Amino acid sequence: MVDLSRLTTEQRNPRTMNLDTMTPLQIAEAMNAEDANAVTAVQRVLPQVAAAIEWAADALAAGGRMVYLGAGTSGRLGVLDAVECPPTFGVSESTVVGLIAGGKDAFTVAREGVEDDPAEGASDLERIGLEPRDLVIGLAASGRTPYVIGGLTYARKLGCKTAAIACVPESQVGRVAELAIEPVTGPEVLTGSTRLKAGTAQKLVLNMISTGAMTRSGKVYQNLMVDVKQTNEKLRARALRIVTTACECTEGEAHAALDAADGSVKLAIASILLGVSPAEAKDALEAAGGKVRTALAQAGN
Repeated sequence: MVDLSRLTTEQRNPRTMNLDTMTPLQIAEAMNAEDANAVTAVQRVLPQVAAAIEWAADALAAGGRMVYLGAGTSGRLGVLDAVECPPTFGVSESTVVGLIAGGKDAFTVAREGVEDDPAEGASDLERIGLEPRDLVIGLAASGRTPYVIGGLTYARKLGCKTAAIACVPESQVGRVAELAIEPVTGPEVLTGSTRLKAGTAQKLVLNMISTGAMTRSGKVYQNLMVDVKQTNEKLRARALRIVTTACECTEGEAHAALDAADGSVKLAIASILLGVSPAEAKDALEAAGGKVRTALAQAGN
């Protein structure tokens, strides 16, 4: 039997000992106060998050992938971040990969027992053809999930950069990975329910890593998502607004530029700002590593 008593995520929160007697407003207030602690906990580990951003950007630049590995809530958070990257940043579905113990079905139906086998973590990474240029990020709120430990161990042997996100200090997953990111969130409002502020802290860190890596990779100009995919009406409207905002042009000019650029927001922006054809803008962006700001600087704009 695993001893969980020493894990801060499993201890009882003295501020919510009477949770079952609280009014709805008191419950909301208590949870809101504890969630604020998650933000503070993440703030304490920002240097480690920054290192993960750099490693992720380096992996993408080398043609590698960002791979998230977790079980239960932690695994679902990794999958969630991964599936949001293609429409937001225009990357392929294989660029950011989310693996959850038990496979895709475990995202919607809890299969908690499958997290206990470290060989499964290694097997899942082997199955996707993990390469040394990939970055593997293990997620485990308790810091001790065997599935994650097995995966991180396999990734390190293969030569991958590895990071671990846990919500306890000196975690087991943190000791296995090269980089430990450990926002210590403390006892939960509901004892042991790490889908609460521990999950919030993990989501905050994942937001930073993926957004930071994509920004460093040229998927952002100013603070605009210039590689957004126009897959629905809302995103088509957003694309138009991004071009008009970045170029300070009319909607008509933006429409024309987007049409000429076959819907590519980045290409439309570069074409307008550089005052060149889409073909010339494409060459300029390729020479600039896909970064609009660099392309403008190289052209003397």
